[in-house]
Amino acid sequence: MGIRNIGVTRAMSRNRIRYGLIGVIILFLAAGFFAFPEGYNRSSDWFKKRSGIELGQFPWTVPYHLGLDLQGGTHLIYEADVTQIPVGERADSLAGVRDVIERRVNAFGVSEPVVQTTRSGEAWRVLVELAGVKDIKEAIKMIGETPILEFKEENTAAAPTTLTSEQKQQVADQNKAAQVRASLALKDIRGGKDFATAVKEISDDAATKEKGGDIGFVSEKNNLEFYKWARYVADGAVSNVMENPAGYNVLKKIGTREGAEVKARHILICFKGAKNCDKEFTKEAALQAAQDLRKKVTVANFVELAKTNSTEPGAGSSGGELGWFGPGAMVKPFEEAVFALKTGGISQPVETEFGFHIIYKEEEKKTPEYNVARLLVKKIQETDLLPPKEEWQTTGLSGKQLTRASVQFDPNSGEPTVSLEFNDEGKELFAQITERNVKKYVAIFLDGQPISVPVVNEPIREGKAIISGNFNVASAKQLAQRLNAGALPVPITLVSQHTVGASLGVESLHKSLWAGLIGFLAVAIFMIIMYRLPGLLAVIALMLYTAISLSIFKMIPVTLTLSGIAGFILSVGMAVDANVLIFERTKEELRRGLSLTQALNEGFARAWLSIRDSNASSLITCFILIWFGTSMVKGFAFTLALGVLVSMFSAITVTRVLLHFFSPFVKNEWWFLGTKKE
Repeated sequence: MGIRNIGVTRAMSRNRIRYGLIGVIILFLAAGFFAFPEGYNRSSDWFKKRSGIELGQFPWTVPYHLGLDLQGGTHLIYEADVTQIPVGERADSLAGVRDVIERRVNAFGVSEPVVQTTRSGEAWRVLVELAGVKDIKEAIKMIGETPILEFKEENTAAAPTTLTSEQKQQVADQNKAAQVRASLALKDIRGGKDFATAVKEISDDAATKEKGGDIGFVSEKNNLEFYKWARYVADGAVSNVMENPAGYNVLKKIGTREGAEVKARHILICFKGAKNCDKEFTKEAALQAAQDLRKKVTVANFVELAKTNSTEPGAGSSGGELGWFGPGAMVKPFEEAVFALKTGGISQPVETEFGFHIIYKEEEKKTPEYNVARLLVKKIQETDLLPPKEEWQTTGLSGKQLTRASVQFDPNSGEPTVSLEFNDEGKELFAQITERNVKKYVAIFLDGQPISVPVVNEPIREGKAIISGNFNVASAKQLAQRLNAGALPVPITLVSQHTVGASLGVESLHKSLWAGLIGFLAVAIFMIIMYRLPGLLAVIALMLYTAISLSIFKMIPVTLTLSGIAGFILSVGMAVDANVLIFERTKEELRRGLSLTQALNEGFARAWLSIRDSNASSLITCFILIWFGTSMVKGFAFTLALGVLVSMFSAITVTRVLLHFFSPFVKNEWWFLGTKKE
């Protein structure tokens, strides 16, 4: 047989190969740093130590989303009692219950909750997975409550502004008890009890309780009341009970330090892009103006130049005056500059987020500051007992009176609406509500949250209502499901609870990562031994494949479970399958006498059909598992499908670019696939 036509595939030009290599490098760095930002951060720290240049931290740090089996949490199974619900409405009712539970666990602060409904024969069940939940009992209580549907009208009553005599007496009694608690605490402290221990046991100040009551250093500026007390007592002294608006305080002076305050003026030259700047100066022009002005400014003319040159609002009258201030009052670069100046000194231009400043330090004085700890017993305020005005008030109409909700279509516009039907009691209540609220809002609440706030156009006395609005079919159906779930509550009973500890999840995660690393190394060693240089390039493409896949997991985001990680690890092995096909086809072409470049082109062309068909069959299987499988199977199938798609890119595009780039440098074909011409 002669040599076949080698024009099946068009050879890649060197320019395309170079641009492709640059693209691969950029993609590798971007995906790698997004998947592992600590790699960039450590490199940045190392570079800063060596060169002194600050590169900053990686700006897009997104955590991986871990599932129940890795993060820990609880798997709950509820059985629904649907015996009182017509057979045709059971699926919709369970969908409404699922929707209610999802909203409840989301409001409870659960990350990535999974709520599913299943049916086995006549048994209907609701499966709930709560990852990372600490208070399981409270979550179970919240989930198990019956959905509450309410109709409310606008509250026109004025909020109370004064307390009743009973409430005033309550305030007096509770504050007297608070004073007694503070006095007893002081007695214990003076009797030898550790102050920090007393704070942790008694204090109502949550911000300082765990720090032994330490509120930091006080000065005339930030806490004059405590400063006056601490000024005249020795370190370690404890105060009497001191009353202030917050409550009853027992103070302890921990220590003293010398502070400082300065009196200064400044001239600000801002530039476009600086904070609170409305000028059109460029940064370079602003710096030049500040430098030119610094050459002119003196102590004698500082005020006048500030009035005529500073871009700070009000500088024309204040002359740039800042008054007295201490540490922490100004932005850091400004503060460092002003405290470094000698009294009477004028700085060079100092850049801050507001622009460039020329600072004149007029005076400086030493001000002692005192470190104080406090034990606080809070007082009750009258405003604590005054209820806020509620926007909505109950009408007595609830889901108990609602017979059913259904989706209908407006005969004129064709838009979907939601129809409500009430029983006899609800019919009478609804008529009364609509009569007194014509042209007003009546809100429909489900579990305390408004799901629809329609306007009453006219009194409705037939016990039927239409909720219209910007609905599509899906949103109208969802609203009907929610209303039916409230009107026809499905009792649910907890039949199984399985808790996964966080430590077990971490252990499983570590084992999975080790399995993935060992699998990756095994594949890498096999490829390098079998195919030499192409094998090494395939490993590089596999590293890029891993970085891209993990980045996509973060961006979507994919909730990673053990089964999902298993799918990803399996896809690592499958990712080199395409490379094996390409390399073997290329070997055959080399043995037939083709040049290396021609063999590569033919190898890719002949392998593509096999790669396409095998990956297509894998993807079909994955989609079937995603469509019909449970949550664990779906996680496995999704990560496997994602890996198959990314592996096609890494094998067909990345490996091809690398092979074509390095092939001209290969002089001995043994290093390139380990073969020789026959």
